[in-house]
Amino acid sequence: MSQKDLSEKILEDYEDVFADIVNGFLFKGEQRVNPSDLRSGNVHSQYKADDLKLHELERDVTKDWVRSNVRITVYGLENQTKPEKNMIPRVFAYEGNSYRSQLLANASEIPAPVITLVLYFGTDRHWSYPKTLKEVIRIPDGLYEYVNDFKIHVFEIAWLSDEEINRFTSDFRIVANFFVNKRKNKDYIPDDPMEIDHVDEILKLLSVMTGDNRYEQILATPEKGQVKNMCDVAERLEKIGIAKGMAEGRAEGRAEGRAEGRTEGRTEGMAVLMAAIKDVRAGLSYEDLVAKYGEEVAKNALLMK
Repeated sequence: MSQKDLSEKILEDYEDVFADIVNGFLFKGEQRVNPSDLRSGNVHSQYKADDLKLHELERDVTKDWVRSNVRITVYGLENQTKPEKNMIPRVFAYEGNSYRSQLLANASEIPAPVITLVLYFGTDRHWSYPKTLKEVIRIPDGLYEYVNDFKIHVFEIAWLSDEEINRFTSDFRIVANFFVNKRKNKDYIPDDPMEIDHVDEILKLLSVMTGDNRYEQILATPEKGQVKNMCDVAERLEKIGIAKGMAEGRAEGRAEGRAEGRTEGRTEGMAVLMAAIKDVRAGLSYEDLVAKYGEEVAKNALLMK
C-alpha cells in the first residue's frame, strides 16, 4: 500500500472517527453506533476472473458493527478526491465479496447487511457520474424490470451544510469544515478552534487530499506537539510560508547579484577596450598597450582599430 493510500485511511480507521462518520451520515447525528462496538474488518478479498487467475480487491476501511458478539452490519468507507465513473461496479464487487465471505465463513448464519459510504472530497465540482447500476448499463427491451439495480451512496463533503457538519463530534467535523471552506475560498486559512484528537492523522489526510505538503511538514517541526487546533495549524503554515519566502528572496538576491556583476563586468570591459583602441589610433606602440591594458586587450584593440 502506498504512503498516499495509507494517509487517506488512517484517520478513518480510528473507531471514534469511523463511528462518527456512520452516525453523522446514516443516523443524522444520532449516536447509534458506539466506537466500542466496532471491529476492524478484512479490507482484502480475492476473486477468480475470466482469465482463471486470482485477483485481489482492497477496500479503504471496513468495520463490523457488533453487539453481544453478533455482527449487525458491515460498514465500508471509500475515499475519492475526483468523481470515478467505475465506482458503481467497484462498490458492487466489494459488497458482493463481503456477502460471499460471510457465507463461506458460516453458511448457516444469516449474512449481515453491507453498507458502503463513498466520501467525496472534491472541491471544484459535484460528483458527476451516475449512482445507480441501471444508469450505466445497456438493458435490452423487455428486460428492464428483471435486471436488479444497485445504488451507491456518495456523500459530498465540501457541500455539506452547517447543520450537517454539526452532526459530527470527532475530528471528522474538522475535516468536513475545512473542505467546505476550501470549496468556498481556495485561499482559505484554517480557523477552526475545535481541539484535534488525532493531530498527525489530520495533517497527513489534509496533505494528501489537498496536495499541499506543508501540512505534513508541520509534523517535522519542533513545535508539532504544540498544535492543538486548526488555528495552530494556520500559524505554522504562515511560519513555513515566511521561511520559504525568505529563502527564495535570498536565492533571488544572489541570482540578481550575479547578473548585475556580469552586466557591470561587460560594461567595464567594453570601456577599457574602447580606450585601448583610441590609444592605438593615437600611435601608442604594442608594447606600451600591453603594459597599460594587458596582452589580451592589446591584441583585441589592434584587431578592432
